[in-house]
Amino acid sequence: MLIGSYSPALIAISLCVAILASYTALDLTGRIATARGSAIYLWIAGGALAMGVGVWSMHFIGMLALRLPFALGFDVGITALSLLIAVLSSGFALWLVSQPRLPAWQLAFGALIMGAGIASMHYTGMAAMRMTPGIDYDPTLFGASLLIAVIASGAALWIAFNLRRNTPYVRLARGGAAMVMGVAIVGMHYTGMAAARFADDSFCGAALNGLSGRGLDNLVLVTSLAVLIIALLTSLLDARLQARTAVLAHSLTLANQELTHLALHDMLTGLPNRTLLADRIAQAMQAVREQGGCFALMFIDLDGFKPVNDAFGHHLGDLLLREVGQRLREDLRSQDTLARIGGDEFVLLVQLMQPADALGLAERQVVLINRAFQVAEHDLKISASVGIALFPGNGNSPQELLMNADAAMYHAKGLGKNGYSFFEASMNTNARKQLQLLQDLRNALELEQFQLYYQPKFDAVSGMPVGAEALLRWEHPQQGLLLPASFIELAEKTGLIIPIGEWVLNEACRQMRTWYAQGYEDWRIAVNLSALQFGHAGLVKSVAAALARHQLPVNSLTLEITETTAMSDADASMTVLQQLSQMGVDLSIDDFGTGYSSLMYLKRLPANELKIDRGFVRDLEHDSDDAAIVSAIVALGQALGLRIVAEGVETDAQQHFLTRLGCNALQGYLLGHPLPAAGFMADIQRAQAFVMPDKYRA
Repeated sequence: MLIGSYSPALIAISLCVAILASYTALDLTGRIATARGSAIYLWIAGGALAMGVGVWSMHFIGMLALRLPFALGFDVGITALSLLIAVLSSGFALWLVSQPRLPAWQLAFGALIMGAGIASMHYTGMAAMRMTPGIDYDPTLFGASLLIAVIASGAALWIAFNLRRNTPYVRLARGGAAMVMGVAIVGMHYTGMAAARFADDSFCGAALNGLSGRGLDNLVLVTSLAVLIIALLTSLLDARLQARTAVLAHSLTLANQELTHLALHDMLTGLPNRTLLADRIAQAMQAVREQGGCFALMFIDLDGFKPVNDAFGHHLGDLLLREVGQRLREDLRSQDTLARIGGDEFVLLVQLMQPADALGLAERQVVLINRAFQVAEHDLKISASVGIALFPGNGNSPQELLMNADAAMYHAKGLGKNGYSFFEASMNTNARKQLQLLQDLRNALELEQFQLYYQPKFDAVSGMPVGAEALLRWEHPQQGLLLPASFIELAEKTGLIIPIGEWVLNEACRQMRTWYAQGYEDWRIAVNLSALQFGHAGLVKSVAAALARHQLPVNSLTLEITETTAMSDADASMTVLQQLSQMGVDLSIDDFGTGYSSLMYLKRLPANELKIDRGFVRDLEHDSDDAAIVSAIVALGQALGLRIVAEGVETDAQQHFLTRLGCNALQGYLLGHPLPAAGFMADIQRAQAFVMPDKYRA
């Protein structure tokens, strides 16, 4: 028998190729595990080619490493068949480890199929030499090579299946596993080679017209390494791309989560917004219908927030809203929802054991808000009005429940604020009426439904007219003539008082200009300012524009503000009043004695006139306290050098008392009712023709 020898260099190269092929196979299983759709089959096909070429190359290089006393060659067809067997075996292995599960029986069956494939590739490659006489194989070593092939295949499949996921240190683990697999594959090959027995007179039939060994080893090595390296680089680049894609996908997920959060939450407080609240209400309603129980919807509106916002600015107002949200949130249970649905309006959705529990919860919310807030070194006091709607009972949809809770909140405000009110069916009617009135109020200016009535003022001593007070009226198309008490509060809540107030100012100046042209140059027209108007930044410019537009002397206009408005923020009021006073506009403190006064500020206010409230005048004849108060107000005004005007004069006795006390001017139903301009002038002309009796002059 012939004894061959082996090239150590080619043996080492074959081992390296086996290890590289094993690592490539393990890496490709990772790509297959993360691929989706048709990409899985593309990776299996490409992986089968790369792995098959790698294993076959290792075998072929091992064959070329053999040195025998005669020339060797390899039949092209049979060699190609061995390569095909290697590729198909590799494809089967990659498909098997791509399955979601690999039970023991399937692993054993796969090891047999793959081991048989590798052994077939090896012995087919040996047959490609076409030896004469044929190669004789040692049964023991032949069997050992088959066993090694099956065991190595089983180990390779198990390792590939368990290392296919991209876990920490997976590449290091694959590297170690590739070395074990490479040694096993080489071991199988050289065991099979050792089993071969060549007769002394053997010669290689494929040496004449087959693949020659000369230079073929280098070609096979370069080709196989190129295929393996390209496959490995492709896998690595794909892994990098997948990693980047995963990062981008994670970033996109986070961005979507952020967008979803922004779409469902209030940006200022981080609380759920109206959209998310409606969804939570719908869920709560469904739970009650399926499981029983009840819940309450509490509509919380902050009392006194707007003055804080106007006085300290929107930044501090925003901080206050955050503090309110935080305080209310601290009192929540995990199953409750607190939402901010706009402005200073919050809604609390609370699960209840029984409807009566809502009362205690509402009281707690009112008490929580009533405690002072420490915001940017300011101690701020506000309160809350809470409207409560219960389910079941007060609505059949989230929108209806919200609307009814809102109606109950407005009812609580109407009762004096800083409290709570449960919804009743009658409130809905009132709420709808208010909503309709608001819609009509928005159109009233455009449709020219407002008009001014004028109530005359008379000199207390001479009885001659000295001017008039402009009083707003609304000629409602359905409800008829409405007094300010019916709509002014609504106008102030919605901010419509600003354009309405500007119209009143402009119309009063226009009318005064007409009277001025008729010769009443010593008259003054008085216009009332609401608290919202007085705090509006454009007030001074609006007054100046109205006077200039109608070419009216500045001292023909008197602006009346209530004592409470003037004193609520005395420093800010002082600035506005001084600007108006410097223009030459007369300023009157209206309803004097009904608010809270500070004589220190009062003496500094650039006012020209004090107006005694009708509440003191009404009971002058019967209440000595009222008489004393009026006497004190007149004395105070005279001491400060102010004109004194008394309103609400309805009897001769009141007129006589006020005249003797020293009032400068009087107005009231006794002297003249509020009338449109034409009727007003008719009454004035009658009054001028009949001067007041002498007994009231001194």
